[in-house]
Amino acid sequence: MKISYNWLKQFIKTDWDSEKTASMLTDLGLEVEGVEKYQSIKGGLEGIVVGHVLSCIQHPNADKLKITTVDLGDNNPIQIVCGASNVAAGQKVPVATIGTILYDKEGKSFEIKKGKIRGEESHGMICAEDEIGLGDSHEGIMILDENLKPGTPAATVFNIEDDEVFEIGLTPNRADAMSHWGTARDLKAGMLQNGINIELITPPVSNFKIEKRTLKIDVKVDDNKLVPRYCGVTISDIKIGTSPAWLQNRLKAIGITPKNNVVDVTNYVLHELGQPLHAFDASKINGKITVQNVAEGTKFITLDDVERSLSAEDIMICDENEPLCIAGVLGGKYSGVSQNTTSIFLESAYFNAVSVRKTAKRHTISTDASFRFERGIDPNITEYALKRAAILICEVSGGHITSDIIDIYPKKIEDHQVMLNLEKVSKIIGQEIPDETIKNILASLDIKVNSISKVALGLVIPAYRVDVTREIDVIEEILRVYGYNNINFTQKLNATTSHSSRTEDYKIQNIISNLLVGNGFNEMMANSLTTPSYIKLSNSLNETNNVLIINPLSNDLSAMRQSLLFSGLEAISFNINRRNNDLKLFEFGKTYHKLLSGNQENSHLTLFMTGNKTPESWTNPQKPTDFFLFKGYVLAILERLGLSKIIASPLNTDVFAEGIVYEMGNSTLVEFGTVKKSILKHFDIKQEVFFADFNWNSIIKQISNNIKFVEISKYPEVRRDLALLLDNEIEFEKIFDIAKKTEKTLLKDVNLFDVYQGKNLPNGKKSYAISFVLQDNSKTLTESQIDKVMSKLTHNFESELGAVLR
Repeated sequence: MKISYNWLKQFIKTDWDSEKTASMLTDLGLEVEGVEKYQSIKGGLEGIVVGHVLSCIQHPNADKLKITTVDLGDNNPIQIVCGASNVAAGQKVPVATIGTILYDKEGKSFEIKKGKIRGEESHGMICAEDEIGLGDSHEGIMILDENLKPGTPAATVFNIEDDEVFEIGLTPNRADAMSHWGTARDLKAGMLQNGINIELITPPVSNFKIEKRTLKIDVKVDDNKLVPRYCGVTISDIKIGTSPAWLQNRLKAIGITPKNNVVDVTNYVLHELGQPLHAFDASKINGKITVQNVAEGTKFITLDDVERSLSAEDIMICDENEPLCIAGVLGGKYSGVSQNTTSIFLESAYFNAVSVRKTAKRHTISTDASFRFERGIDPNITEYALKRAAILICEVSGGHITSDIIDIYPKKIEDHQVMLNLEKVSKIIGQEIPDETIKNILASLDIKVNSISKVALGLVIPAYRVDVTREIDVIEEILRVYGYNNINFTQKLNATTSHSSRTEDYKIQNIISNLLVGNGFNEMMANSLTTPSYIKLSNSLNETNNVLIINPLSNDLSAMRQSLLFSGLEAISFNINRRNNDLKLFEFGKTYHKLLSGNQENSHLTLFMTGNKTPESWTNPQKPTDFFLFKGYVLAILERLGLSKIIASPLNTDVFAEGIVYEMGNSTLVEFGTVKKSILKHFDIKQEVFFADFNWNSIIKQISNNIKFVEISKYPEVRRDLALLLDNEIEFEKIFDIAKKTEKTLLKDVNLFDVYQGKNLPNGKKSYAISFVLQDNSKTLTESQIDKVMSKLTHNFESELGAVLR
């Protein structure tokens, strides 16, 4: 937000320099991010003075040039070669002296230097109005008032505006400060706290008067909840033209390009008081004005010449035939002020902030008016701002007010009431502030004290302070005006020891992230917003559980995701389309579900693998990623977390072509497998993709805080291998379980290292080569002990599985 210092001084008379004022505003919470110089004429006419042409003769070497002698007030006349046809002796003219910097129409600078023109010396330049930025004419030099004294700086003759502009980084909650008036109001409160009692000057409207009632336009408001207040008045006999210099300078200083006198006044009052206004060409209004909603899909062309399709929720200003303006956002192309306008209907209103924000977002429009309406303006200055604007329009356009003010305000917006506990003020701020100081600060912020007790104050908060609705908000207001820098720091340093659980979520995530990154995975972070249609790819997901966005940026981002699978497949598809086919990805994220009991968030860890196991190399032949490698990564995560007592079961879902689920007790820890081709086809993925979905909430619950330490055995391990002939349907897991039940003490590990199926074996049979690692923690194993264990294992495999030792 830009604030002109000269404009600010119209409300609060101060001789502070801009740096001191900027510091005060920043302390008050209106952070000044920078201060820029502004001049109504670039360069400020510095170096340009009034000159008196003493003589003017023809140049001996050029028909279109003349040699002049010019007095600059220092009794040392100079010679200037001039090409203007209207230059003559006796004139008072603007002269750019040697060293003066001038600017062309594009803003490029050039310096006036001593030189020779066709053999004759020239010590300056007699200027035309366009050469010094005072106009567009280049027909000849400017001829000034003959009473001016030679040597007078041109800046004093033409009253150049020099200003400083504050760039304020306004936070969204400070709607009350979105104007020069609001900023001055805050500045006054800050000065008062520093012992400077200064008057806040309010622009007068006492000279508002209705000269004749010749143009009345009736107004009807359909929904007073959407439009709590609507004011309007007509002004006739206006003449559209250029705004006066003072008005143009005010707008240019804050970066607004002047358009015409009427529109410039509405912009001026907007930035002066914070009240948006709109002027309609009265001749283009058919019948009365109705503030209403229109049919869904109604076409409407706005001022920016864009045809828009209206929503049935948009507030529209309409006449009896068609819409004229999107209320609080942007006017219509055919109802605005033009060069032919002679009478206007001037609107000042208070629109529902939520409705305006939805409309602005829906049509992707952001204007100065919508910016203010969205955040909340002051409902009590609607009529005052209308009068202020009407007076100014009459002044700059020669118009007359030709109707009574229409003010539709059926239910007044009341001020807020808050009870302030004085003890809580000291507790929150950390320092006791005298009660009288608190009352003075509140009074400077227009907060009235309604009731007083020993421990509390009953307060009435003005309606324009939409951000001050709670006790803590009032305390924040007291603190920012009192000054954060005035709060003392204690000399005592207090410290506390925090006992945190080793199973805190972020710690576990870091452990697993390091594990996965060490195994070649890359972490991804997908958008939680997704396409609602993805639900149709899986029967396990329900459309009624979709958490939908009220104001989505697009239909593709209109729902919160119920699964991390689809966002991961989007990332894989994106990479494959860019020839990055070998991927190992993981993501910590959340899913969102709408349930009868309320919205629910679940935490997940997902893994994705696709493509080849290792990068292409002449030493390593290309091998595609397989199910068992992926399963190894899943088991590695569970093992790293100390989750060993898991139960594996086949998984049949419409997501996996084949899959496994690991459970612990009644909790599902992870589901993983090969993604079905029908789902991959939707993302145009033609290669196999493996996906694992860890229920992170269940995993965190299952992790124990107890750490167990086991001494490393001093005695050697012994390995023995068996080759077993088994039925095809027998899984290694059964062998593992039987082995663990057979020998619980000495057996440390069981591993399948070879599987053979083919010729020389009976039909329906396969051969497993299995290693068994034995170890005693108290002594070295003897051969008899080892043979005894292996004999028991062989016997149980034969009796329970029908295994044959090969």
